[in-house]
Amino acid sequence: MELLNILKTLNAAHGPSGDEGEIREAVAELARPFADEITADALGSLIVRKKGAGPRLMLAAHMDSIGLIVTHIEKEGFLRAGRLGGISPREAAYAPVRFRNGVRGVLVPEEKADPGKLKLDQCFIDIGAGDRESAEKLVRVGDTAVYDAGAVRVGNRVLSPYLDNRISCAILLLAMERIARPENDLYFVFTAQEEVGLRGVRPAAWGIDPDCGIAVDVTDVDDTPGSEKSGTAQLGGGPAIKVMDSSVICHPAVVEALERTARALELPVQRDILRAGGTDAGAIHTTRIGVRTGGISVPCRYIHTPQEMADLRDAEGCVSLIAAFAQKRLEKE
Repeated sequence: MELLNILKTLNAAHGPSGDEGEIREAVAELARPFADEITADALGSLIVRKKGAGPRLMLAAHMDSIGLIVTHIEKEGFLRAGRLGGISPREAAYAPVRFRNGVRGVLVPEEKADPGKLKLDQCFIDIGAGDRESAEKLVRVGDTAVYDAGAVRVGNRVLSPYLDNRISCAILLLAMERIARPENDLYFVFTAQEEVGLRGVRPAAWGIDPDCGIAVDVTDVDDTPGSEKSGTAQLGGGPAIKVMDSSVICHPAVVEALERTARALELPVQRDILRAGGTDAGAIHTTRIGVRTGGISVPCRYIHTPQEMADLRDAEGCVSLIAAFAQKRLEKE
């Protein structure tokens, strides 16, 4: 498998928070040749197991994306929508969107709305319908929409909606492919509903009861003009090993083990401290009586906008780091 091709496949799959059926099927199809077991839990997270005799290692990447959900259909045929996760109306204005059934449209601010103070209830989705009756033949209240754009390569980098967190799903799939006979009992978990409060990972982690957990996600960067230093990573600097974010302080032994693995690979890495925002690590580490937890992050620009950017070399480095870490037998203590 090739990372960019996987990313394009996952990018094309519908999967906002709470409506992950299509992306779950896409991931399962790609994972099937490398899995011993594939299951889905009640909240819709996909659990792919590669059996090993050692401790249980949980590697989690959320497969859901932010999105929009139709709340009203107006008599003129325009749609009003609520948010699924952290959508900024100002950043999403005039973005093309698509629904699961293939209907397409555009998110538009009202003419009198102040762009600097734009709220989602001052926006509407135009799907080209002339009236409510025409619109209702295309969509219903409760239907969900996502940004509608493909993944494109820009030099060594990729530009795409939903690198958060489809790029990490692609990374886990590639790592899974590279691991032949694992020392550890591996659980690759593609979680649901992360963007609305780390919901899917909680029951998944409870059921697996891992000895160690690693959350794989994107992280904010400090490498663009006017950066407010919300993150510490830079594109092209290699995988970012998480130290902390607003949801977790990573276990020092896990941080050290990941850094030691990177040194053995002669793989350049950077440390990830995120001032705001969290990952599935926040829920994993408080499961049951507590789980030693860390994180591997992909530096990413313009997170939660219609066009995010990451470096493919950083992603490949994450694959190598995860595969090497997962194949080395974990110490339970």
